[in-house]
Amino acid sequence: MIEYRSELLRLLDSRGYIHQTTDAVALDALATTRIVPGYIGFDPTAPSLHVGSLVQIMLLRRLQQAGHKPIVLMGGGTGKIGDPSFKDEARKLLTTDTLAINVASIKRIFERFLVFGDGPTDAVMLDNAEWLDALAYIPFLRDIGQHFSINRMLSFDSVKLRLDREQSLSFLEFNYMILQAYDFLELSRRAECRLQMGGSDQWGNIVNGIELARRVDGTEVFGITTPLLTTADGGKMGKTVSGAVWLHEDQLPHYDYWQYWRNTDDRDVGRFLRLFTDLPLDEIARLEALQGAEINAAKKVLADAATALCRGATAAAEAAETARRTFEEGSSGGALPTVSGPIGVVDALVQLGFAASNGEARRKIGEGAVRLDGVAITDAAQTLAAGRLSLGKKKHGLIGN
Repeated sequence: MIEYRSELLRLLDSRGYIHQTTDAVALDALATTRIVPGYIGFDPTAPSLHVGSLVQIMLLRRLQQAGHKPIVLMGGGTGKIGDPSFKDEARKLLTTDTLAINVASIKRIFERFLVFGDGPTDAVMLDNAEWLDALAYIPFLRDIGQHFSINRMLSFDSVKLRLDREQSLSFLEFNYMILQAYDFLELSRRAECRLQMGGSDQWGNIVNGIELARRVDGTEVFGITTPLLTTADGGKMGKTVSGAVWLHEDQLPHYDYWQYWRNTDDRDVGRFLRLFTDLPLDEIARLEALQGAEINAAKKVLADAATALCRGATAAAEAAETARRTFEEGSSGGALPTVSGPIGVVDALVQLGFAASNGEARRKIGEGAVRLDGVAITDAAQTLAAGRLSLGKKKHGLIGN
């Protein structure tokens, strides 16, 4: 057990972010003597990231809080390929225009978590298309490709899993790990970046980049991975029966985002408070020790704090007030998700995000779980003009005229 001296590693360790590190002693020593620029890469495959990316965003926030420099690397180049790590099949290839639109949209999310600017610890956003798009194939193979062993690349879990399942892995995807390693080399040259961070599924890619920087430039760089994050019931973080929990309000209303955190499993409250809020650790310890119905107070604190970070304090307050009015007074809060009526009940459930498909919506109706203004709906063909539509006790939306 290492007793860290740097504020950076003490902070990350105390809040539960560290799973693996490369040469933790040397990184700890470096972080006590100088500002360490560190990066995480994000491929812009959609206009928004979802909650599954939030640990990495918070990791960059912690880096800045500890007095170091966050580098947000957008994958305008690697996003044209798609990371094959632990995926069952290749990602859909996106156009350059689509990637550019997604990058611009995603940047607004990071501006809420990080301070950008020209100062020594201000965050910067870079795009790897700047250097990857300009690569010449033969020189890249000669200068970079010689440092990679196919035998070793095939041994990485992210690749081995696809091959063991006899699922296709294209040559295009196979190049992804080389390009990610090259990103680290470029960032070490361009921005004196000394640290790459990511989820535990990125360990092999990070190690490749560290070894490439050492072999090509003789530069010592480091890596940190976070634990694989699942909920207490074994579910994947950021996924619900209704789909992804998007960070951007264009993809998910404030109220639904707040409710996602409010519905946290009792067993996850303390862990999520440490990872996803800035609350002091002693206050978190007090909140996670609450028992029985009192733990709901801690969940509301989590929902308020997490929503305020991502959506702003006003959005968090409005969502909390909507929840209070909906559940405590039985009225309809103004922040509830809304669809225009008249509309079929099946379409309404899907558009509100209460069901992932028409079939799921019909099943919920058949189970008696759907109500309009408190009255059960039994006919899946029913058309709704106006009112409050509810699925179970926790999901509510408005049908507007």
